Amino acid sequence: MIVLLVLVFIAIIAFEAPGLVKKKMWRELVAFSVLLLIGMVLSFGQALKLPVPNPTKGIDAVFKPVTQFIESMLT
Repeated sequence: MIVLLVLVFIAIIAFEAPGLVKKKMWRELVAFSVLLLIGMVLSFGQALKLPVPNPTKGIDAVFKPVTQFIESMLT
């Protein structure tokens, strides 16, 4: 499974990165690299059956205080 993931990510890089470098789209290349790295970490984590964090908990932690503040203003 890991070998397949590595091959898929290499294929994605080989398909996308040369065009970005050729067009000198450096900011897009950085964004592509960061998002690809996040995807790789999460994919390998799932393939190795590691506990992957739930993004819903992070979103809830950020927006819960805002929601409570708005509710307190409305009541």
